[in-house]
Amino acid sequence: MQSETIGALAAALSKAQADITGALKDSSNPFFKSKYADLASCWDACRKQLAANGLSVIQTTRMAEQGLMLVTTLAHSSGEWIAGEMPVLTKDASPQGQGSGITYARRYALAAIVGLAQIDDDAEAAQGRTAKAPQLDEDLVALIASTKSIDSLNSLFKRLNKEQRMTHIDAFTARKKELTEPEAL
Repeated sequence: MQSETIGALAAALSKAQADITGALKDSSNPFFKSKYADLASCWDACRKQLAANGLSVIQTTRMAEQGLMLVTTLAHSSGEWIAGEMPVLTKDASPQGQGSGITYARRYALAAIVGLAQIDDDAEAAQGRTAKAPQLDEDLVALIASTKSIDSLNSLFKRLNKEQRMTHIDAFTARKKELTEPEAL
């Protein structure tokens, strides 16, 4: 699906893609013991470049015969647009299953529509599998929560071994969000 013309959009996307370097692989998948770029990292990798070129991404859902569909639209300030749909596939219809499936679809659709490179190794959450909860180190959780900058958070993350990183990824992700998102007024 697209607008009648996409020349201005294509030119703007080309300029944006010249500056997009790829999504930071800063999340961990305990099933594959690997790292991947989460939705926030994908957005961080392309948001400024898209905005600087008059581009925006709109992601909505709609019900279709085949089930829930994610609709991703890349729009340009000229009024031109392109859109694609992706089914949201989950193991069950629970809110957690739906949320995981939507987040997974949003990340891949965003990456596809803007040409963002990322690694594909976190499909487990959408499959509905659960991992045995590892034991948290409360001192490390407190240390993560006390970091004052993204740089210090990244430095701490790099000093940990792989098991510590995976066990405490939720604490790192939450602190990263606190440090990067402005507080609600």
